[in-house]
Amino acid sequence: MTSDSTVVSLRQPDTVDDPLTAVLRSGARRLLAQAIEAEADAFLAMMKSVQLPDGRDRLVRHGHGPERQVLTGIGPVVVQRVRLRDRGAGEAGERIRFTSAILPRWAE
Repeated sequence: MTSDSTVVSLRQPDTVDDPLTAVLRSGARRLLAQAIEAEADAFLAMMKSVQLPDGRDRLVRHGHGPERQVLTGIGPVVVQRVRLRDRGAGEAGERIRFTSAILPRWAE
């Protein structure tokens, strides 16, 4: 028995039809990750002089945030933001925050 169906499967936005798009997305993902890491490293280097009373750095790396999708011209690209921790926020008063100029605010 054959089943006649009028249901047409639609292409999902996250699926890749051709290998070139897959290469472009993986390249974009790597470039974004490198740019975000470099931005965080530059911010840490700029804040190197800010230290706790015991001599330790006040601002340190604290892993990565959850993966987020950023919509690009070649489709959505998954990125992770760098997390920085201010160890002296309670003592010194105002908290030092790192905000990426590359990622949109909602992706942080």
